[in-house]
Amino acid sequence: MFPHSHTPQLPTPEQALQGRPAPVYSVLDRHTVLGNPLLGPYPEGLEVADFGLGCFWGAERRFWQLPAGVWTTLVGYQGGHTEYPTYEEVCSGLTAHTEVVRVVFDPAAVSYERLLKTFWESHDPTQGFRQGNDVGTQYRSAIYTHSPAQATTAESSRASYQQVLTTSGYGPITTEILPAPNRPFYTAETYHQQYLAKNPAGYCGVGGTGVELSTPFETNWGASCPTGVVPAPEAVDK
Repeated sequence: MFPHSHTPQLPTPEQALQGRPAPVYSVLDRHTVLGNPLLGPYPEGLEVADFGLGCFWGAERRFWQLPAGVWTTLVGYQGGHTEYPTYEEVCSGLTAHTEVVRVVFDPAAVSYERLLKTFWESHDPTQGFRQGNDVGTQYRSAIYTHSPAQATTAESSRASYQQVLTTSGYGPITTEILPAPNRPFYTAETYHQQYLAKNPAGYCGVGGTGVELSTPFETNWGASCPTGVVPAPEAVDK
């Protein structure tokens, strides 16, 4: 997955690749596994969550495999400066984007807290610009929030997970938590979407620490842990 031989650094807006005003590729209409549309607008009442946890092939599978509430998932690039980047540009380290999974979910069937539990336990959020053998700024840990309620919940979950990680001998969490509206999501190329469903023996670099996040929401799959329903945004690439 295009490993870097030097210490990765995020480029400034001036150093980043310029990008383009429109995508140079199209994306399939429907989720390979779930069958629902990948791109918005999404049905009323659904929410969107964006997570970066290393190579997005394995990360996306973690979310579509949840037993309830996930309506669709798609992978893309977010958090950087380059408009409508390609995969090769993101892997160059010159866009400042990270690989992310967009999860469109029904908060009446699965809570945002449950998605956060999956996020934290599916990778090592203390590794900075890497996940395991995958090294680069595009593999950094990130949460991009779509409402003040999501931001508050994400910050709280980070503090809780830091406590149990510290007890287990891990260092500081490096996960960035930032508002999604200021960081557009650019849908990745078709061949990346549900990659491991189409290539079951394909590469999966996602692996957790083995440390569990125990929260009051651990067994709650319903809406009794409200996160504030907000209109689900459309993906930038259509």
